[in-house]
Amino acid sequence: MYEDILLATNGGVASINATDHALDLAADRARLLDDLDIAVDREATLHALFVVDEDAITTYPGDEYVDGHEGPEYGFEDLGEETLAEVQKRGTDAGVTVETHIRHGTPDETILEVADEIDADLIVAGSQRRPDEYRMLVGSVTERVVRASDRPVLVVKTPVDEAGEPIA
Repeated sequence: MYEDILLATNGGVASINATDHALDLAADRARLLDDLDIAVDREATLHALFVVDEDAITTYPGDEYVDGHEGPEYGFEDLGEETLAEVQKRGTDAGVTVETHIRHGTPDETILEVADEIDADLIVAGSQRRPDEYRMLVGSVTERVVRASDRPVLVVKTPVDEAGEPIA
């Protein structure tokens, strides 16, 4: 069973189902151990990670920003804090221990670095369907993590419609 689960989230559509699955996995460990009446020194910990993409920040011209504190990195950090706060709240509601991490860097590389730092038993990442042309040119963070990771990676798909909205 998984003791340290790393959830890579960006607050986007693809993270919706991934967050649900990661929380369920962490909660399932506690339920299973309780059902079997097994005493352990600790339950599963969900490590929620939001990466502020340094490439996105450095390529943005930021012409409308006058004050350095209004730069795009602050918007990404705000999104990260909001996203992680929501995961933390949902974890608390589910009885799951959640540790949040916000880092700056290249997302796939940073996800793998944090997985090594916490010695993650599993990485959970979301994916959504994108046009083939997009995937050929850009690829996805999740695909790069799957290819480069030595750890198990659970890819949770979120079906979306043509407008990019999740399909129920």
